[in-house]
Amino acid sequence: MFMKRLSSVLLICFLGLYAQAQMVESYVQEGEFGVAIGTAHYFGDLNTRAALDRPKISAGAFFRKQFGNYIGVKIAANFAQLGYSDVYSENETQKRRNLSFNSNIWELSLSGDFNFFKFYPGISGFTYTPYVSLGVGVFSYDPYAYLANQKYFLRPLGTEGQGSAVYPDRKPYSSMAVCFPIALGFKYNLNEKTNMFVEAGYRFTNTDFLDDVSTTFAPDAFTSLPNGQPSVGQLLSDRSYETGAPIGIKGRQRGNSTQKDGYVIAQIGISFNISSYKCPTP
Repeated sequence: MFMKRLSSVLLICFLGLYAQAQMVESYVQEGEFGVAIGTAHYFGDLNTRAALDRPKISAGAFFRKQFGNYIGVKIAANFAQLGYSDVYSENETQKRRNLSFNSNIWELSLSGDFNFFKFYPGISGFTYTPYVSLGVGVFSYDPYAYLANQKYFLRPLGTEGQGSAVYPDRKPYSSMAVCFPIALGFKYNLNEKTNMFVEAGYRFTNTDFLDDVSTTFAPDAFTSLPNGQPSVGQLLSDRSYETGAPIGIKGRQRGNSTQKDGYVIAQIGISFNISSYKCPTP
């Protein structure tokens, strides 16, 4: 009697495992699409300590095409606000420099994703996975600052002599740049159709002008207004006059041109699965 009951239990367990195996084999995740919201932070000549004390908003959307259980290719669009100021620095020289900026970032990227675990939405035991992402993208940026409560875009002003006849080797920088996103994420399946995820990624870039600061002061690139007052370019290229005697002497270091700027985006979001089914192997 005992052996019959044991055999029945084992048979039920076997059939349950077999049914789940058949479901796993027949389910095909074609991909997913989703939206996310979170924060962004800038790193560069105004934030040399890699501080995370001034996060700003970010939002994004993506589509991922899945190739097998582990590999996917993702196209993503992100918006982020970045900004920082020398007043947040613990370095006295930076505080005297007194520069600041804000910028809106519009980013489009293509990445390869790798799941650490098998991920089958709706199937017990396969409902979550950490993943890593590596890609390349392009983004637009246009740093600006405020003077007397008036907003001025910094790129056209040539704050380091860009476009000036005095500095012919300093060309105006582009409002477009290349980024290389590397990210780590974790996603959890809420039900067969929906997932929740968190992701944080750093963007290496090929520009040092995300903050409009890179090389040296160039006070001789500017001329005063007809009334003798300094121009907007002069006032925004060296704002140390607001903290004491001006320090913007020609040739004095204004930024570090040997290190490119970067930014990080951290988001939480929701995604929707695109799936299909195939006949399991007999």
